[in-house]
Amino acid sequence: MAGLVRPDSVDALCGVIRDAGESGSKLRLRGGGSKDPIGAPTPDAVTVDMTAFAGVIDYDPPELVLTVGAGTPLADVLALVAGQRQMLAFDPFDHGPILGTQAQATIGGVIAAGVSGPSRLSRGAVRDHLLGFTAVSGRGERFVAGAKVVKNVTGFDLPKLLAGSWGRIAALTEVTLKVLPAPEVRRTLVVRGLDTASAVAAMSRALGSPAEVSAAAHLPEGLGGPLTLLRLDGFAPSVEARAKLLGTLITGLEEREDEPDPWAGIATADPLPRDLPLWRLAVPASKAPALIERLAGQWLCDWGGALVWLASDAAPSVIRAVAEEVGGHAMLVRADGEMRAGTPALHPQPGGIVRLEERVRRAFDPSGVFETGRF
Repeated sequence: MAGLVRPDSVDALCGVIRDAGESGSKLRLRGGGSKDPIGAPTPDAVTVDMTAFAGVIDYDPPELVLTVGAGTPLADVLALVAGQRQMLAFDPFDHGPILGTQAQATIGGVIAAGVSGPSRLSRGAVRDHLLGFTAVSGRGERFVAGAKVVKNVTGFDLPKLLAGSWGRIAALTEVTLKVLPAPEVRRTLVVRGLDTASAVAAMSRALGSPAEVSAAAHLPEGLGGPLTLLRLDGFAPSVEARAKLLGTLITGLEEREDEPDPWAGIATADPLPRDLPLWRLAVPASKAPALIERLAGQWLCDWGGALVWLASDAAPSVIRAVAEEVGGHAMLVRADGEMRAGTPALHPQPGGIVRLEERVRRAFDPSGVFETGRF
């Protein structure tokens, strides 16, 4: 039975989930809807609109802690912290430009999907900045995990479990995040003309140096490259000194001038064609050149080579086999409905991990209310 419900309180949400468990209905949790085209279509699931759980609950800039409703638009959160010269250090981004949707991402959706941008390499993923949350389990029971402090070692680390769970464990209603001061200066340095192996080597050299590079990416020929990009953040004198240090380590390094900031487009794979399926491959950075050489399509590298965005019409089985052979995994991000219905969005896991995941999900959702078949 398809449909849409929009609970406006935690009690109402508990009732919706309990009723679904009793009736055998399936619930698909939805924030802004920017990631709706990811995963298989779920026509029989009831959509739970979570946007009523929005707004700032508590923000203490001196303590670097922010608590908001999970349905708060990501853009509003970013504007709020920017107004205090702070930032979400994991570089979250909206999937709307990737998937061609007009909907806005919510902060709860960003956390549930584990969305981290170029700074994930140096400052950690969303899971490392989620301090605590309030949620409703598949039993229809409200529960709280974590704390509104940065240092907390009490109990199970459920925030890390919920981050990247894609709404298959619980419905987030409130989240507490660690924020950081925004850098005074941001500079992008580039090296032109490197092949993939040389680019990965240069990025690894930079990332392993004391220069504290915050992001590293590579665009191949045909996408404005070959162009290897390194980002430095911080106070102006520090950035200047670290830029000079990098210049002694990497031949041909130069300042990127009079061009728009490339990092938002790198985070959302903007340079890649829109008419091909889009894959997100996470691999050991040292293996990226071998992976790219074996796969047809257009690509770009982020995270120093550890993240490869690939636009390709190669068979999903081929892409995933190559990713596995180099020690990585491949997620299908964008495709037509037929491909989405026949190809799992998330990389298939080994049997032992599948069974472990199943036990964890059943502990929170014994009736399988959130098991819609989307993944």
